[in-house]
Amino acid sequence: MKIKFDLIGLFVEDLEAMVAFYRDVIGLGINWSGEGPYAEFVHEGIRFAMYERAQLPKLLGQTPDYPKKLNGSFELSINVGPSHNVDDTYNRFCEKGAQPIYAPRDEPWSMRSAMIADPEGNLIEIASDFWI
Repeated sequence: MKIKFDLIGLFVEDLEAMVAFYRDVIGLGINWSGEGPYAEFVHEGIRFAMYERAQLPKLLGQTPDYPKKLNGSFELSINVGPSHNVDDTYNRFCEKGAQPIYAPRDEPWSMRSAMIADPEGNLIEIASDFWI
């Protein structure tokens, strides 16, 4: 059997605010009524969803811990193609309310990147294609 990741799910404190951020700032589509503890975005490729943290202890049968402030546990990465798109995307996201983490820069691994955070401190990298 081949293993394939199918879904990235974020366990969030404020589902309504997080849906609004990923819809209005990042630009993902969503068909969510505003009801229930689960929301899944319309996204080509890997599925992307959110689930209310308040519901998680019941689901797991135990109470998990959550990161505080800026979450250094993982990142979501958005590839925006050519390197100039990193600057444009970073500026657009910041103008719409994303928390800037670092401004666009050329990386030693042959790409351009920048980083923002969502309202709950999850890191989002804005990355170009690699260049050689």
